[in-house]
Amino acid sequence: MILAVPNIKAAEKWVQQSEKRATRNKGVKSRLKTVYKRAADSGGPAGAAPVESAYDKAAAKGIIHRNKAARKKSRLAKTLQRKPAAKPTKGRASKK
Repeated sequence: MILAVPNIKAAEKWVQQSEKRATRNKGVKSRLKTVYKRAADSGGPAGAAPVESAYDKAAAKGIIHRNKAARKKSRLAKTLQRKPAAKPTKGRASKK
């Protein structure tokens, strides 16, 4: 794949800034996914508050869109309402 090389010095800096932001945001997005999955698997509504806070912070910083944060929080709440509270387990549960 051939990447376009900017002709303007400032545009070269913009590319560097974009790459730096993308790498920083990638870690945050990954953490959001992990926190969401853990809360959804836990089954307790008490685990929803830190997830909602994390999504709100990411949306406030512009890492994700505010509508995406709202959608994820809503879906998590729906999931937690449907699931009965489960006991936390250590490690993965074996499937037989």
